[in-house]
Amino acid sequence: MEPCLVLSVFPGIDLFGKAFEDNGFCVVRGPDLLWGGNIKTFHPPAGRFNGIIGGPPCQLFSDLHIANPRTGKHGNLIPEFERVVFESQPEWFEMENVVGAPIPTVKGYKVKDIILNNRQFGAEQNRRRRFSFGTRIGVDLKDYLEFLPENPIYETAVLAGHDDYISKKGWNAPPRSMQKYCELQGLPSNFTDEMPFTAQGKKKVIGNGVPLFMGNAIAKAIQKILEMKCL
Repeated sequence: MEPCLVLSVFPGIDLFGKAFEDNGFCVVRGPDLLWGGNIKTFHPPAGRFNGIIGGPPCQLFSDLHIANPRTGKHGNLIPEFERVVFESQPEWFEMENVVGAPIPTVKGYKVKDIILNNRQFGAEQNRRRRFSFGTRIGVDLKDYLEFLPENPIYETAVLAGHDDYISKKGWNAPPRSMQKYCELQGLPSNFTDEMPFTAQGKKKVIGNGVPLFMGNAIAKAIQKILEMKCL
């Protein structure tokens, strides 16, 4: 199969894009606030990308927002994801977000969504996310996912550096080291060593990412769909 060109929007440090790269996709990253970019002024060329992936800021729709409303400062940027998809006109798109987030709607595409837990792919970390897969004909991603036996070790979700806040609320999430954050996200323990961020900043960017266990499963499923020419 020829390399599939994928545009990653709202990338942050792009753990989701990393999973696709690790599975043979060529990933181009769009603008992100983390690097001074602005998605609202970004207009991709039509017909250049095979697929689009991304996770618009999820704080507005998360359980944490209910407890701490300041976490929703970026508002709802899912419409920007929808606009980028419509302008780009890819063969497919995959949006990830928290379970309570709206399902994206883009004219000309049928969307099938599925709620997955990181533990369904052999990981320790309990982390649920909604994945919305859009295609012209409505391919269901769940038909191509490969699930693994549940890990006997259980860890609560990595939450963008809010462990201290959650612990104070008695939500059973004791503070964890940066190395543990990385490991639970499927990364080497020294993954953040060269990052130019504070310790809290590193936890935030790692916690905002898609665990590699889930990302790899999604990328492999889409790769299988493309190889079987199911689109």
